[in-house]
Amino acid sequence: MGTFFTSCRVENHDRKRRAEIRRLLVGTGSEYTWISEETLQAIGVKREKKDQSFVMANGQQITRSVGFAVIHLAETFTTDEVVFAEEGNLQFLGARSLEGLNLRVDSRAKKLVAAGPILAAAGTL
Repeated sequence: MGTFFTSCRVENHDRKRRAEIRRLLVGTGSEYTWISEETLQAIGVKREKKDQSFVMANGQQITRSVGFAVIHLAETFTTDEVVFAEEGNLQFLGARSLEGLNLRVDSRAKKLVAAGPILAAAGTL
């Protein structure tokens, strides 16, 4: 896929405090979005899930806290679970947030593009 960076705005759930994230690695290798714990604490995102286990790319198992935030990118936004990234962790836009934003990775152009219509189940009860 290659790697590239984007920027976004993140808000706490009551939407009263926000921060601009200027350099966020984009990728589908992580389910969750990782934002620095300093930023999340500064805008009032609460640690809702503590000691959540994660396996890093090098195989190391770590624990981090997770909270709920609103993520804005381009003309779209979503609410998602975000990881409190500690010193040494990258800030990362994860696959769940990309799906919620209805964006996909254009690996050739190294940018995010609209994913198109959202699939929905059809049928009768």
